[in-house]
Amino acid sequence: MPPFVYRITKYDPAHRDERGHYTGAEDTVSDHGPVEDAYLAAIAAFAEAAGIDQLEIREPEIGGFAHFGLEPPVDGYGLADLFPAGPAGFHDGALVPIAVGLELVRSMLRDNGAWCRLEAGGAFAVHVGWDQYIYIGSNQPCETALSRTRALGLFPERLDASPYDFAPDDPAYVQRPADADFWSRLHWTVSAHRAVFLEEVFAVNASRWHRLTRDNIETVRSQLAPRAQLAVWPDLLTEVDTAVAALPDEGLVEIVWEDEGGQITSTVVDETQFEAVTSQLATARAAGVVSMYAGEDLPLFTAVLPDSDGVLRARWQTEPTPSDQDWAFLKTLRRGQIVTGTVATIASFGVTFVDIGGFTAMINIPELSWRPFDHPSDVVSVGQEVTAEVLDVDMVWERVPLSLRAVQEDPWPNVAQRIGEVVIGPVTKIVPFGVFVRIEDREDGFQGLVHTSELDASSRDVVEVGDALTVKIIDVDLARRRIALSHVQALTSTTEGQAWD
Repeated sequence: MPPFVYRITKYDPAHRDERGHYTGAEDTVSDHGPVEDAYLAAIAAFAEAAGIDQLEIREPEIGGFAHFGLEPPVDGYGLADLFPAGPAGFHDGALVPIAVGLELVRSMLRDNGAWCRLEAGGAFAVHVGWDQYIYIGSNQPCETALSRTRALGLFPERLDASPYDFAPDDPAYVQRPADADFWSRLHWTVSAHRAVFLEEVFAVNASRWHRLTRDNIETVRSQLAPRAQLAVWPDLLTEVDTAVAALPDEGLVEIVWEDEGGQITSTVVDETQFEAVTSQLATARAAGVVSMYAGEDLPLFTAVLPDSDGVLRARWQTEPTPSDQDWAFLKTLRRGQIVTGTVATIASFGVTFVDIGGFTAMINIPELSWRPFDHPSDVVSVGQEVTAEVLDVDMVWERVPLSLRAVQEDPWPNVAQRIGEVVIGPVTKIVPFGVFVRIEDREDGFQGLVHTSELDASSRDVVEVGDALTVKIIDVDLARRRIALSHVQALTSTTEGQAWD
């Protein structure tokens, strides 16, 4: 809110008790006449004094299932004829001239069902409160407008802030933007599910539903309202009888149905209206039910459309889905980062899954250790705390591969320094083209290949697994992580050494 904030009311401050409660005779609903016009004239005076000729709609809301206003609801929520494109024009960020902004204020004063904040950057703002209170913020004192307001019979009062300033439910929660990563993930999700449903929320309690297939994603995308909140649901619709049977005994639900022409409609109802709504489903070809209670039914993931410059300015606050929480966590990671986690599971196919702050990352077999092993359980165990390096952060597939060996000293350069060394080690494996020999005295010691051509003729047919074999390290391929050994050259080196002696 700009620095100069005024509360403007039709209530005389002299008619308040010691607690500040109004005790006069003024009604708390619009008079649809002179007083209402006085409010609008006061707002116009402040806008003129601040040099403002258009306002931006912020956080628009449309009346939901329950109506708590003192005046009866009206069709169209007071938005009729204000937006040529229909209700979807009443979206966050929409710019309207002062004349339309004043009509929105009139609708809010009458409690017709629509509400929003009206702002002009940090220079000007108008908030409409309960019981005929108006809050105006300006970046200048607007003395002429104050005088005009008093002349209109209204009472301006300077405040520190508007009680209707935007305050996020969870300041730490960052909404996912519908950026390139989001659309890539949506394309993948549609391919995996064959079809999903996209709920486009352009104002609180106002949404449109779209059935997405691989053929129409981009068409639907081009028609979305600016700054809309998007919720991706699995194939929500099912057999109509199944959907009706899923209705709870009581409670608030959103019923979504698709008619024979493919038109998707939704409505929010409670148990008192179930019978009336289900009768409308008689000709529907599919329908579904979504609970309106927090935590009961959640979409696959959500996002908010950024502006054309890529900046996310819409301030939606929703309950994050597990995928949304994963996305928020992934935004804190970077390639090369060192993380600590707990081994959660070791899959039958060898991949190790690690819990890092509630997100499950994975370690593929080659990244577990520099040294050879038979099974991941030889290196790690479930419940063990490990430290690893982040190899990549895939925002589309929501995957994080880790490396355990990256935080360990690479022993291979030391092995390379042993070229020419003669050692005695056990034969660990026999293959058609030679034998493998362990060159270190430890269970996870490195093994090298003695090719058949490097085996002494007398040993080729008699050597067995477990036999001790004298070999010479003749090459270490650091790129391919391979060690070449020679039994023949080892014997030659030994013979030459003995001859020298």
